[in-house]
Amino acid sequence: MARELDYLPFTVYYTAMPITRSAKKALRSSLRKRHFNRIRKEDMSATVKEVKKLVASNDKKAAMNALSLAQSALDKAAKGKTIDKKTASRKKSRLSKMIKKIA
Repeated sequence: MARELDYLPFTVYYTAMPITRSAKKALRSSLRKRHFNRIRKEDMSATVKEVKKLVASNDKKAAMNALSLAQSALDKAAKGKTIDKKTASRKKSRLSKMIKKIA
């Protein structure tokens, strides 16, 4: 049986009922982190996809503008520990390398 949490700013359904006070706090914390991590990941992946789409269409100027947004999203995700900072660095490097290949 799924229950709804109503004290968070978003709706979450869960099946495990925490019993101890610390478990209740841990559940709230993990759900809050999950919510913000999902937002960061969605922003990150959307901007990266946009850059790749522009690279495929050989639009270098627009790809450079989109790259700055993607780098910002990757840095924010790394800052919030959604992804590792080395992963963010690697993705930024590969995106910029893709753009440099455009003639």
